[in-house]
Amino acid sequence: MNPFENPDGTYLVLINDEKQYSLWPAFIDVPAGWKSVCGEKSREECINFIEEHWLDMRPASLAEAMDRS
Repeated sequence: MNPFENPDGTYLVLINDEKQYSLWPAFIDVPAGWKSVCGEKSREECINFIEEHWLDMRPASLAEAMDRS
Protein backbone atom coordinates (compact mmCIF):
# COMPACT_ATOMS: atom_id res chain seq x y z
CA MET A 1 0.00 0.00 0.00
CA ASN A 2 1.14 3.52 -0.78
CA PRO A 3 2.04 5.13 2.60
CA PHE A 4 0.61 8.45 1.37
CA GLU A 5 -2.83 6.91 0.89
CA ASN A 6 -3.19 4.70 3.97
CA PRO A 7 -6.55 5.65 5.55
CA ASP A 8 -5.45 4.13 8.87
CA GLY A 9 -2.00 5.78 8.96
CA THR A 10 -0.87 8.78 10.96
CA TYR A 11 0.33 11.85 9.13
CA LEU A 12 1.98 15.22 9.44
CA VAL A 13 1.23 18.38 7.54
CA LEU A 14 4.41 19.96 6.23
CA ILE A 15 5.06 23.44 4.86
CA ASN A 16 8.03 24.80 2.93
CA ASP A 17 9.47 28.30 2.47
CA GLU A 18 7.14 28.86 -0.50
CA LYS A 19 4.16 28.24 1.82
CA GLN A 20 3.23 25.06 -0.01
CA TYR A 21 1.70 22.26 2.07
CA SER A 22 2.22 18.51 1.95
CA LEU A 23 0.55 15.52 3.58
CA TRP A 24 3.38 13.36 4.96
CA PRO A 25 3.39 9.92 6.61
CA ALA A 26 4.49 10.36 10.23
CA PHE A 27 6.94 7.45 10.11
CA ILE A 28 9.02 8.99 7.28
CA ASP A 29 11.65 11.62 8.13
CA VAL A 30 10.69 15.17 7.23
CA PRO A 31 12.68 16.16 4.12
CA ALA A 32 15.08 19.10 4.09
CA GLY A 33 13.38 22.41 3.41
CA TRP A 34 10.11 21.38 5.06
CA LYS A 35 8.79 21.71 8.62
CA SER A 36 5.84 20.17 10.40
CA VAL A 37 2.92 22.49 11.18
CA CYS A 38 0.39 19.86 12.24
CA GLY A 39 1.37 16.50 13.49
CA GLU A 40 0.55 12.90 14.08
CA LYS A 41 -3.10 13.00 13.16
CA SER A 42 -5.34 10.95 10.94
CA ARG A 43 -5.15 11.40 7.18
CA GLU A 44 -8.57 13.06 7.18
CA GLU A 45 -7.63 15.52 9.94
CA CYS A 46 -4.46 16.50 8.07
CA ILE A 47 -6.30 16.94 4.78
CA ASN A 48 -8.85 19.13 6.56
CA PHE A 49 -6.00 21.21 8.02
CA ILE A 50 -4.50 21.70 4.56
CA GLU A 51 -7.87 22.66 3.06
CA GLU A 52 -8.43 25.22 5.84
CA HIS A 53 -4.96 26.80 5.66
CA TRP A 54 -3.73 26.55 2.04
CA LEU A 55 -5.95 29.17 0.50
CA ASP A 56 -3.57 30.47 -2.17
CA MET A 57 -2.02 27.70 -4.26
CA ARG A 58 0.62 29.99 -5.74
CA PRO A 59 4.17 29.65 -4.38
CA ALA A 60 4.86 32.56 -2.00
CA SER A 61 7.51 34.08 -4.29
CA LEU A 62 5.06 34.16 -7.22
CA ALA A 63 2.27 35.62 -5.10
CA GLU A 64 4.58 38.36 -3.84
CA ALA A 65 5.78 39.18 -7.38
CA MET A 66 2.24 39.31 -8.70
CA ASP A 67 1.07 41.48 -5.79
CA ARG A 68 3.88 43.98 -6.50
CA SER A 69 2.79 44.32 -10.13
